[in-house]
Amino acid sequence: MSLHVIILAAGKGSRMKSDIPKVLHKVAGMPMLHRVLSTAKLLAPEQIHLVLGHGIQAIQDTLANQWSAANIVRQAEQLGTGHAVNIALDHVPDDGISLVLCGDVPLITAETLEHCVAIARAGELGIVTANMSDPAQLGRILRNETDSIEAIVEHKDATQQQRAIHEINSGILAAPTRLLRSWLAEVQPSNQQGEYYLTDVVALAVHDGVSVQGIVVDDANEVIGVNDRVQLSQVERILQRRQADELMRQGVTFADPERVDIRGTLSCGTDCFIDVNTVFIGDVHLASGVVIGPSVVIESSQLGAGAQVKANTVIEGAMIAEGCQLGPFARIRPGSQFASGVKIGNFVETKKTTMGAGSKASHLAYLGDAVIGMDVNVGAGSVTCNYDGVDKHPTIIGDGACVGTNSTLVAPLTIGAQSFVAAGSTVTADVEEHTLALGRVKQRNIARWLSPLKRKQKKSSEH
Repeated sequence: MSLHVIILAAGKGSRMKSDIPKVLHKVAGMPMLHRVLSTAKLLAPEQIHLVLGHGIQAIQDTLANQWSAANIVRQAEQLGTGHAVNIALDHVPDDGISLVLCGDVPLITAETLEHCVAIARAGELGIVTANMSDPAQLGRILRNETDSIEAIVEHKDATQQQRAIHEINSGILAAPTRLLRSWLAEVQPSNQQGEYYLTDVVALAVHDGVSVQGIVVDDANEVIGVNDRVQLSQVERILQRRQADELMRQGVTFADPERVDIRGTLSCGTDCFIDVNTVFIGDVHLASGVVIGPSVVIESSQLGAGAQVKANTVIEGAMIAEGCQLGPFARIRPGSQFASGVKIGNFVETKKTTMGAGSKASHLAYLGDAVIGMDVNVGAGSVTCNYDGVDKHPTIIGDGACVGTNSTLVAPLTIGAQSFVAAGSTVTADVEEHTLALGRVKQRNIARWLSPLKRKQKKSSEH
């Protein structure tokens, strides 16, 4: 039996106080809806159907590349969850299974959904539930004397006795499509809000003699829905801790797992150490033994075994080999590639620059569009002048060369192997191998020189 997934994402999300559709607000760097879609994809469904309403254009634009295969169903008028699922079923064949998900429940796991789908494949109605100490405004699960589910009542329609129930409805269910379609045809807007509730199908299933099975999740956090920014922050912390716990089980040490943000995918070898307030964005890989200092940002980069990144360093789109030392306060921009043992010190910026094994720029330098060989030393205050106002130009520095402090290298430029650029030089022409380059104005010492202030004071005294 084929599986069709229906994701409800038509709501306005007014409590978010935002112009951004609720389901596009990000959790761990990814829109909530994308997380639900990614989880649904793990089930290998025949088709995913997205029910959209408010903010449909913004959502479609966001989905355009990665999720273009999803079928968009427009709910022009929001008449409740039952109505939303019913119009989606117009695109679903009768001979399969329908799984209904919520676009604002981003922590649901594939394992739970697989269990729910298995119940539906057995011809029953599967409902994902959870026990919560504070059910708040959520719908309550009603069970009979044999502990079987007989109905779901929304909080607004519940009696005081029913509101005391702690088992809540997650909004996630699975059923044979043929049965779900027949039940929804009988649902009436008999509630206070005049909406068609999807939850009404539970009582209809019971009436038809179809067993309703509740899948009670072990971790209630799995079914938390996001309705405002407070809940968004709660879900963010839960997911971040979930990711940190998994990495710790794989051999990573966090100075404080509550103070890390993984906004993408982080993979690590064994015995990595990650200090506090570090942010990982995109796809990041740390080989074994990497040490990350506090307040570091790493985006879409790879770091080799034993690399060390010191405090307040930013790394973007870089390939860092084993044994490199970066920072503190270094900025490694996209296109930087460092061979083993490279050292980039404090307040050094690199952009689209390769450095050979053992080379170093220990402090206060800018290296852009440069190809630097092995065992090169770049002194403090040195700059590769790569931009002429129109085009970018390369600087090539050969193996074993030394660039003295406060040197200005005007590209395009080649500095040969084992050459030496004297401190304070401005170099505008190529330097041959084993050559000393001097690009300084000859020093002049002017005796009895007066500063402008002293000249002014002297002039005043003469009057």
